[in-house]
Amino acid sequence: MSRKGIFAHLSETAENGQTPAPRALSKPKALATVTKSLGDLSSRGQRADELEKILAAGQSVIELETDVVDPSFVRDRMDSDISGLKARISEQGQQVPVLVRPHPDTPGRYQVAFGHRRLRAVSELGLKLKAVVRDLTDEQLVIAQGQENNEREDLTFIEKARFAHQLHKQFSRDVIISSMSLDKADLSKMLQIVETIPEAIVDAIGRAPGVGRRSWLDMAAFVEKASDIEVLTRYATSKDVQGLESAARFKAILLMKSKRTARSLPDVMSAPAGDRLAQIKESKAKLELVIDKRATPDFASFLLEQVPSLFEEYRSKQKLKTGD
Repeated sequence: MSRKGIFAHLSETAENGQTPAPRALSKPKALATVTKSLGDLSSRGQRADELEKILAAGQSVIELETDVVDPSFVRDRMDSDISGLKARISEQGQQVPVLVRPHPDTPGRYQVAFGHRRLRAVSELGLKLKAVVRDLTDEQLVIAQGQENNEREDLTFIEKARFAHQLHKQFSRDVIISSMSLDKADLSKMLQIVETIPEAIVDAIGRAPGVGRRSWLDMAAFVEKASDIEVLTRYATSKDVQGLESAARFKAILLMKSKRTARSLPDVMSAPAGDRLAQIKESKAKLELVIDKRATPDFASFLLEQVPSLFEEYRSKQKLKTGD
């Protein structure tokens, strides 16, 4: 069975040459068809090329004004440079149509299943959008969107992880696995990464081409143990970091892991004369002062006696600051 089985209905036309009424696959058939077809072509590039050929050869391609076409309800890509794509479309025209469905909530509008970068390029060029229109359920749309994305080299790991996380809010894991050709373990790791790393930090990093799952798991582990997420976020969004390429931004932020570890190692509090007073241990949840009672037993007792009065002094100063 060729990959054409997935979109065989795209090339159907009525005898009068008009596009027939859209026909939706049932949920079991959609899932089974997509899943089986994935194994028919072993080469990623071959599968992608075959899909494009099917759509390009379809007789149900129409032209739409871009201002009536909305993106999918599930975001799959972060902002990226499309200058190369715009140049090709400007020179050669739009060779491959996008797949859209009638908008489920707004009559007269359409919603993209895949082809978001082509939509953006055509829109910026002021051209009409070539599209194949089919009536798709939400599940069929995300399966088509996920499978087309899966055949593209330019979708980075974190974009795929965020796409999976968006799908997880509405669909079962079986649908996500079918859509993205994942196994359960990979999906769990993707969800863990997106749920652990704050959205602001991921946005600050960007697409991070070339940064894979292992590195993002390291980032998630670092963020989870970070003592101050706000400080980390400010650094990620700082001018110095934002001046770097996306993958370099990732490395710069993860580099804080070693710096932060060095800073969190036990430090020593000393008196002006050089006497060792206490060892400091700081973590996200607490600050510990460890006093060697063998070296300064009287100081340990003295400090314990002074803590209540020190706290009262601190509280009085806080009240003066707040005006209470």
